[in-house]
Amino acid sequence: MAGELVLKGFEMAHILIAFHSQTGNTEKMARAVADGVTQARNTRAELKRALDTTSQDIRDCDAVVFCSPEYFGYMSGAMKDLFDRTYEDLKDDPRSLKKPYCIVVSAGNDGSGAVRHIERICKGYRFRKVQNPVIWKGPVTPDILALCKELGETIAEGVNAGIF
Repeated sequence: MAGELVLKGFEMAHILIAFHSQTGNTEKMARAVADGVTQARNTRAELKRALDTTSQDIRDCDAVVFCSPEYFGYMSGAMKDLFDRTYEDLKDDPRSLKKPYCIVVSAGNDGSGAVRHIERICKGYRFRKVQNPVIWKGPVTPDILALCKELGETIAEGVNAGIF
């Protein structure tokens, strides 16, 4: 895989994909993002459940993709827990300031509430949004998985190119 290639003299870009999933839809979308990341040269994807993600995981990555289902117009409780647990450690950490991020939402309503709340929290961290969110309502299809894979590849290539 291209994502496993390590070029001499270059560090491998590290993209964290933090997700929560109860039905499996959001996990499928997160895995597609990870597949896209590994398509880019000199990158590695770290797929991690939100409840297992730590401040150090976020600090150590080059960019993060937050993947959450939408419940009642909000992000999942597990994703909110991730933010609650890591905020104090990261809010003023120079390695986290302007950290590139993007969002993937498996929507119960229209996804806008979950996106709005995640973006608001990320603004408090002073992360930098680098892609528009991917929002999907309904069963996961090959088309949405392709879009998630493209998002992963785009963020990885953007980090590699120094754009993000």
